[in-house]
Parts: sequence; structure tokens; C-alpha cells
Amino acid sequence: MTDFYQTQRAMRHMRRAAMQRGVIAVLDVGSSKIACLILKFDGPEKLRDGDGVGSMAGQSSFKVIGAATTRSRGVRFGEIAVMNETERAVRTAVQAAQKMANVRVDHAIACFSGAEPRSYGLAGEWDLQDSVVSEQDVARVLAACDVPDIGPGREVVHAQPVNFALDHRTGLGDPRGQIGNRLACDMHLLTVDAAVVQNLLYCIKRCDLELAGIASSAYVSGISSLVEDEQELGAACIDMGGGATGVSIFIKKHMIYADAVRMGGDHVTADISKGLQVPLTTAERIKTRFGGVHATGMDDREMIDIGGDSGDWEKDRRQVSRTELIGIMRPRVEEILEETRARLDAAGFEHLPSQQIVLTGGGSQIPGLDGLATRILGQRVRLGRPLRVQGLPQAATGAAFASAVGLCLFAAHPQDEWWDFDIPAERYPARSMKRAVKWFKDNW
Repeated sequence: MTDFYQTQRAMRHMRRAAMQRGVIAVLDVGSSKIACLILKFDGPEKLRDGDGVGSMAGQSSFKVIGAATTRSRGVRFGEIAVMNETERAVRTAVQAAQKMANVRVDHAIACFSGAEPRSYGLAGEWDLQDSVVSEQDVARVLAACDVPDIGPGREVVHAQPVNFALDHRTGLGDPRGQIGNRLACDMHLLTVDAAVVQNLLYCIKRCDLELAGIASSAYVSGISSLVEDEQELGAACIDMGGGATGVSIFIKKHMIYADAVRMGGDHVTADISKGLQVPLTTAERIKTRFGGVHATGMDDREMIDIGGDSGDWEKDRRQVSRTELIGIMRPRVEEILEETRARLDAAGFEHLPSQQIVLTGGGSQIPGLDGLATRILGQRVRLGRPLRVQGLPQAATGAAFASAVGLCLFAAHPQDEWWDFDIPAERYPARSMKRAVKWFKDNW
């Protein structure tokens, strides 16, 4: 358990160093695109260290000075499958963004989807030596959390205190400086497949960058797409990417659950490609221009030229009705939403005070998707666009950039995590506990 604690601590130090130098790269390594944004900070004196155990701050003292995207290669289901292809794509995006920003960047913070995330709810208690809660007491209560046996080949990506209780007062964001006798804490732990993280680390090192932080795409998409009230009262963010669909649940401004469905927009494209017997590039073009999930009487009459350059005149001149296209797309979109629904049910989402669902990510742009999602997920659904960040080019403001923008906010204001505290070495938690997401029902 100690190794990832040390790795994450080292990354936090690197992030501080990068922010003092003033620039850092943000990398969203996805299945359909790789996005790189370069952030410039207004100098170290503006950096507030005391962001506390509280939540993400809104707009920060940074601006985007470089942005580039390139078609992703070698990434499947949000995980690196062919290292040298991904490395080339990352290098291309980083170099283009550096050229636009006119600076050289040494540090990057990256996010990834997929990697089979698992969520755990942990609880710990600590009797205070002194009646005032100190930094050390917070470290000790975090160390007292019963950590489950996460299994071989898994790594912790996020370990965030999401709620503190002091004696009988619960729902505290930051207990430091308050008076009481017994401090309790709830922590959310997110683990992923360690090989995915190792591959990402290795890929970024090969691109001559130091990794100064990693985050789950499901988490950062929620940060950028959920408005403050939704993060406070409870909401789920569904980030429909190319190769994977991330699911995250927030309440009291903290993420309390995350998961991923190994399907996304690329699977819809592949279905069109198979159904109409056209290359993937043609299928993608048809999907983005004519796609949808609701067929009306009009769509029988709307014909789509498939086009092609196979040299077979009959084949290249084919037309299909929009109804046919929708007939191919809808079952897969329904399947993705059904899977997402199963994840939300498993998390006990219906017990939250508010059940807002926000759809974001490139795959959420299919016309009529919000209506279909409302029917399948059975809740209030809206389409989310990421917050506006200073200096972000117009081309990078759409739903497809939810995780990239969230990663900027994460880079500027990371929430306090387990490794931000000096946890006494003899107390690295390593006991087991059943997988639990029920504590938020009891506590809120």
C-alpha cells in the first residue's frame, strides 16, 4: 500500500514545482482523440495552498495558452493497446500545443477512461489527544480508515475524504481548527487496473514529460460539467467517450462513486460500418452528419448518399434512408444507456436527495439522446457542456472536451487526498472491508 502513496506524493511535489515555473500540460488520452492543453499560471504568489479538504474551486488563476487535438491511435476502451502509436499521437498533440503556446513544457497531468474502476466507501475514527483538530489528527483519522484488500494488479488513483464528523456533528468539509473529542471520516477510494496506469506513465515518460498527476476521466468530467448545485445536492455525470463511458456520482461537492462501461461512440460507428458495409471513416462522417436515435415519418423520405471510392459504380452510388441509419444506431445507444443504468442502480443512486443526470463527452452529441436517456435512466437528464475556462479556443468548448477542461480545474485545485497528509508510516491501512457505497445514505 505504501508504494502508490509515495508515488502520488512525489507527483504532488512535481505539480507544485511545475506551477511555480508557471506552465503545465494537461493531457486527455482518449480512444478517439488525444487533447493537450497548456496552462499558464499567474505566478506562485497567487496559489493558495490552503484549499483545504474542501471542494474544487471554480475559476482559477490560470489560462489556456496552447491547445491541440489529434486523432487517437493505439487506444482501445480508454486503455493503451499499442504503445508506440499512442506515443506518436501524444507527441504530436503536445508539440502542436507547445508551438501554439510558444513554450516548452516538462510536466503533464493526464486523465484516462476505462481501466475497470472500482469504488469503495471507507470509514475511520480517531480520538483527539488535544481538543482542537490539527492537521496531524486529520492524517491519523485517514490512516484509521479500513482499507479493503483491493486485489493484485490494482492501484489507487483517488483517495478523498468526503465527509468528516466531529462528535455528533456530521457533514463537515474541513474539521481543522474545530473543537471536539472524537473525529470520524468517510473516504472514497477509487482503484483501477494498475497496468493501465503503468502504461500511461511509461508513454508520457517516452514523450519526455514528467507525470505530475493522474485522474480518472469520469471524475474530471463531473468537475467541469456539473454546476455547483448539482455537485452539492447530488448528481451523476455520464461521460460518453469514444471507447468507454464514464459514470461518476457527486454529492456535497465530492465524488462518491465512479465506474465505467466499456462501450462508447466508436462502437456506434463500428455498427454503422458493419451494417452499411462502409469504411469506418465514412461511417463516422455519416454518424456525425445524419445520426440520431428517434425516427419520424420524415426520415423514411430523407435519403443519405453513402458515397465511396471503391471503383464499383453501383456500390458507390448507394443511398440509405435516415430511418435505416437510426435503426442501426439506436440499439447500441440503448445498450450503453442500459449498462449505465445498471451501474447507477448498483451505486444506490436512487437514495440521493437529487437525481439529476448530466450527459457529456463527444458521444453525447447524438441528436435526441437526452430524450432517450430520460426514458431509459428514468430521471431528469440534461446535456452538459464544460465550464468556460479562460483562453480556451472556441473549438475546445464542446462536450467532447469535458474531461480536458475538468483536468485543468483538477490541475489548478486538486482536492485534498490521502497522500497530501503525512500519514505515520506504521499506520498505512491494510485491513479489509466489504465493498460499500451505502454510507452516504446513512450520513446524509
